[in-house]
This record gives sequence, structure tokens and C-alpha cells, in this order.
Amino acid sequence: MSTVPDYWSGILIAYLTFIVATVSPGPALLATMGTAMGAGRRAGAALGMGVVCGSFTWGVLAALGLSAVLASYAGALEVIRILGCLYLLFLAWKAFRSAATRDVPPAGAQGGARRSPLGYFLRGWGIHLTNPKAILAWIAIISLGLKPGAPPWVAAAIVGGTMVFAVCFYTLAAVAFSTPAMVRFYGRARRWIDGFLGVFYTFAAFRLASR
Repeated sequence: MSTVPDYWSGILIAYLTFIVATVSPGPALLATMGTAMGAGRRAGAALGMGVVCGSFTWGVLAALGLSAVLASYAGALEVIRILGCLYLLFLAWKAFRSAATRDVPPAGAQGGARRSPLGYFLRGWGIHLTNPKAILAWIAIISLGLKPGAPPWVAAAIVGGTMVFAVCFYTLAAVAFSTPAMVRFYGRARRWIDGFLGVFYTFAAFRLASR
């Protein structure tokens, strides 16, 4: 009979995989940083929590057997890939538009009018929900962490533990990048930052489209 220690090695590997994927620069982290600098700590935290919610969504679906669904319906991942590509291009367009505009009030990583906390939350959720990298990362995380025949608490421990880390990480990112020094830096470098984000999102969309 399997005991609790039998599953800890897989859980720790799953945690490590998630941490590496989370701290690696990508659309979610860059959007959180840019929003915190441009629109403040509350907006950055709201967007970050949207990212966490998107990650939690994919984590639960992966734990419930998303990998089996994608294996049976190959077109599902293709649809998600196309949606993610279009969303990244939309974010790139908004970033380039902001970079081309002088003296516009900063409002986050992609420019535009300031949003409500719910609006920033939904933006973060949308960024992560349409990111095929997040889906594939979660399939890998669950595959690494779950042994055949593992009890339900193992999947719950993986998803729950990773979400605790994600909440802490994105909250700290929002706080760090909303400090007065970072806000002043954003005010001076806003157009360069938005231009960089536009290039990054365009490149990310191209990579998705070419897969």
C-alpha cells in the first residue's frame, strides 16, 4: 500500500516545474509588471490575480484529464493556439498604439483607458487562458506529479501548493513594480516599454502561428 511519502517526490518536482514556468518572462509576468508601473499596485495585483485564476483553471482541468481530452481531440489545442495568437496580436497593437502616442496617461502594459479592478482581473485571466504554453506546462506538471493510481489529494496538493506560490509571486511583482522609483522610471521610459512589449507580443504571436 502506498503511503504519503511515496508521492512527495513527484509533488516537489511538479512544484519546481511550476516555479520555473512562472518566473520565466512571458506575457503574464510582463503584463503584470507593466500594469503595476503604469496604473498602480492595485491594478497590477488585480491583473496578477487574473493570471493566477487562469493558471488555476488550467491546473484543475489538467488534473481532471485535460491531457486525455487533447489527445483525443487534436483540434482543441489548435483552436486554443489560434485564439492565443489573435489575443497576443491584439495586445501588440495596443502596445504599439500607446508607444506612438505622446503624453498619454499610463494605464498598464498595453495602454488604453484605465480599467476597474475587475477589468484588469479579466485581462490577466484572458492572457493566461489563451496561452497554449500555460496549457502544455500544466499537462507536464500534472504528468510529472501524479503517479498512476495516485489518490485525489495528490492532485489537490499540486494545484493548491502552486496557487499559493502564484498568489505570493504576482502580489510581490505588483508591489515591487508599483514603487515610486519604478513609477518614475515608467513615466520616463513608457514609450520604450510599450514598444518593447509590442515587439514581444508580436514575436510571441509569430512563434505560436509558426508551430
